[in-house]
Amino acid sequence: MPNPSIKDEELYRKLRDEGDSKEKAARIANASAKEGRSEVGARGGRAASYEEWTVEDLRKRASELDIDGRSSMSKDELVNALRNH
Repeated sequence: MPNPSIKDEELYRKLRDEGDSKEKAARIANASAKEGRSEVGARGGRAASYEEWTVEDLRKRASELDIDGRSSMSKDELVNALRNH
């Protein structure tokens, strides 16, 4: 049964099949439905690599995304958690 909060079900399913989390897939699918896939795709890739961020900045971003256990994570763990959120 389709989820009414997902605006682009096809893209959502594709992203989930590729291993993206439910939340991440929903964010991307809904943004692409609102703005168009090419617009959302063109936006990607502008931020510096997480490896270039400080631990403080990584924890701040993890806090914004409400990632559990962020305060005790190492830099590598934070990077992994953010990438797989």
